[in-house]
Amino acid sequence: MSNFEDADTEETITCLQITVYHPVQLQSGIFQSIRFYNREKLPSSEVVKFGRNSNICHYTFQDKQVSRVQFSLQLFKKFDSSVLSFEIKNMSKKTSLLVDNKELCYLNKIDLPDKCMVRFGDYQLLIEKEDGESLEFFETQFILSPTSLLQENNWPLQKPIPEDGCYSSYSTQNTFPTEMDENEL
Repeated sequence: MSNFEDADTEETITCLQITVYHPVQLQSGIFQSIRFYNREKLPSSEVVKFGRNSNICHYTFQDKQVSRVQFSLQLFKKFDSSVLSFEIKNMSKKTSLLVDNKELCYLNKIDLPDKCMVRFGDYQLLIEKEDGESLEFFETQFILSPTSLLQENNWPLQKPIPEDGCYSSYSTQNTFPTEMDENEL
């Protein structure tokens, strides 16, 4: 037998591709600590935190408007499923996190869709999951977008969430379907 026949089968690794945009990203250097276009391999047990505190967060934003810990991502496997999923949790007491059309206040969490827009303040993150087989590791890959992700991907335009709290004029009341009588049309 050759070494080729004895070699372990290589597993594919789940990857989160995170495309980021901020209106002043070129002038301010807010993403200077993020390594773009390289895949980074992380253990599946790690809770990945995003924020401005480099002692706590794996990915940091050089911006005083960002909370020390803004949000976290954690890998999990749903019961009776071989597919890995992520949950996203808002860790900021001051700023809501908008995941697609769902507003998360402090400590709220939801399952991360396979493709979604995550927003807080003027930050836009398009997160896309590429499924893999490995249960031991996952990868992240950051891409810097030169233009607004909302416009580029035809996402519904919404006002940014204020840095000082929940976005009261855009509440979660619109995130669920509402029943309507045909006479109301």
